[in-house]
Amino acid sequence: MSANALDTLWLEERKLTDLIKQPVIRGILDTLLAFAVFMGLWWVFMDPRGVLRWYTPQYGYMYIRWLLIIAIWQVYIFNFWPFKLEWMEKAHPLKKGLILIAINFAVTGLLVWVFYYNIFGKLAIPYFSWPELKKTGLSDFFSREYSSLAILMMAAIASWLSPIWPSAFENYPWHKLKQPAKGLTVFAVTFLLTTYAYLIFMHPHYRVLFYPWQEYTAAFPWWYNSFHTLSGNFNVGWIMCATVSVWLTETILERYPFRLVRSQPWRGIAGFLFILLLAFILFFSFVFFQDMVWGVSVEGAKRIMAPDWRYLHTGELAVILLTVGLVLYFYFDNWPRKFSTEVNILIRVAITIVVAVGLHWAYYKYSHQLLGTQAGYSHPQQFPMAPVILFINVMLYHNWFMDGWPGKRIKREAEAL
Repeated sequence: MSANALDTLWLEERKLTDLIKQPVIRGILDTLLAFAVFMGLWWVFMDPRGVLRWYTPQYGYMYIRWLLIIAIWQVYIFNFWPFKLEWMEKAHPLKKGLILIAINFAVTGLLVWVFYYNIFGKLAIPYFSWPELKKTGLSDFFSREYSSLAILMMAAIASWLSPIWPSAFENYPWHKLKQPAKGLTVFAVTFLLTTYAYLIFMHPHYRVLFYPWQEYTAAFPWWYNSFHTLSGNFNVGWIMCATVSVWLTETILERYPFRLVRSQPWRGIAGFLFILLLAFILFFSFVFFQDMVWGVSVEGAKRIMAPDWRYLHTGELAVILLTVGLVLYFYFDNWPRKFSTEVNILIRVAITIVVAVGLHWAYYKYSHQLLGTQAGYSHPQQFPMAPVILFINVMLYHNWFMDGWPGKRIKREAEAL
């Protein structure tokens, strides 16, 4: 964090020490530990061969996305309030992690089942409520899938806009407020922006999703003439690239280059524009790569040749890229760190791209056997963002809530052992 920062997070102030040696041993062990926890959660909640079998795929993915957003709220918006930061430093990582994860799960359940299903979906927009959609005569499966898609897309947009204020704007102009006033203010502003963005970028998708088209309740998809699809997957794709850009900038790029801007709000504006530019570079690059491999997409085609699936796949490619970047950041100490900022970043970006290509190949080669999903690229049941973001959630729980324990621990605790 630069000396000109207006506001900092406890995550940026805590000092961690290694309990298992780096640079390689802890990174590998922690990655394997996170993957083992992910596989356990996937088996219980998502796997079609497992216990609850929520991977339908949108129903389970809805919960995964909101677990991520609630974690962002807990850490980036409220800075762990209502817990005192002194307790955050002294509490055992396992105890602290279990409490924070329990809150994360509980708030997600309340948000989905109380707010979306029984308030917003019942009193405002019915497609946000699975029970309300079912009353219209829609099948149980499609009622659940359509409502889940709407709810998770609110989360997808929030994962782009919620962390921008603490990260790029450093909570300006509310940086002098105390919690919870600061958190509630930033939450209200970013949630309002998320709602506006949803109405512009996703609500038109629901005009053409139902038959007959809902022409009196939603605008015609404004992106159709330029991008040759009525589907909201066009916006899903670039918004996911924007989300990934936020977190790549926050981690392996160390908020560079916009951190060089000296004062707010100019640093925040520069950060927002840089993230948006990076998002569009990722989005159109991924579209171009797909056209190079499979040929130009065809309007009206299905699956791998369809424009809407190609746009969705840009988001999937971006999330795979982010996964590698977060593993490098969390488990390999954002290696390297010994060169200039620019050289460090170039090396990290190169590592992230190369490993992400390998992970992409491995996912589509083996995921159907490991996760119980369908084989192939474009099957409707093959939705890589669900398992990949669940793995990201596990990494966030491990590193945000549990200080990377048992591989790491807060230095003051480790010294007292």
